[in-house]
Amino acid sequence: MPRKHRHHDAVERLARLLAAHQTLHDPQRDPRNGSRWLPELRRWQSARLEASFGHFLDDPRRRPAANFFLSDVYADKDFSRRDADIARVLPMMQKLLPTRLLAAVADAIELGLLTHALDLRMAVWLERNAARRKTLDVELYARAYRATGLPRVRGRQIDLIVRAGFGLAQALKTPGVTTLLRLSRGPARAAGLDELQAFLERGAAAFAQLGDVRGFVAEIERDEREVSRRLFAAEPDPFGPGASFS
Repeated sequence: MPRKHRHHDAVERLARLLAAHQTLHDPQRDPRNGSRWLPELRRWQSARLEASFGHFLDDPRRRPAANFFLSDVYADKDFSRRDADIARVLPMMQKLLPTRLLAAVADAIELGLLTHALDLRMAVWLERNAARRKTLDVELYARAYRATGLPRVRGRQIDLIVRAGFGLAQALKTPGVTTLLRLSRGPARAAGLDELQAFLERGAAAFAQLGDVRGFVAEIERDEREVSRRLFAAEPDPFGPGASFS
């Protein structure tokens, strides 16, 4: 496919994902966003991810990239401000940013979109089946994970972790991107695009210190697929003996 067509397809995909993101996160369009379980689910999953990334965080070379994953890529939080920034400047982005970076940003947005959709399914199940509970534990989380099912979709979620992580790392290391980000810092601040600018700068800084990007992402993929397998198989201690994320 010619480079111009690839670029056009990346921009169109990004626009579709941004529209879907806005719809899925709108509490008026989707009342599940008001579930009392959603904040607890996000808190618990964030704690679980931080524990799973413990060996990365203990490594000074991989710590920045691990923190970027936890805060910006595979994070369980609302990216509405960042994605609103992207929607506002999409016409400008398509002219300035390389296709590879647009595609990687789109993968990150699709990952957040899919993660939120799965969280909403789990929140509904928890509303119906754990009405008297206020907090999650490993056993209740595992039951909700299995009950809401969709192994192929969970597999797609992990595929997107790999694509978004590796794609962002490669794109942000592209010659000229760091200079472009440095030059756009002032205009971005003036235009109120601080979230988007900070996201890209955090990624560039984190991956600059990481040597073996492919190995780093492959290790995350292996660990997350094993966790998913153990959860669907109803194995005891799917996160390891004595794991607790309260």
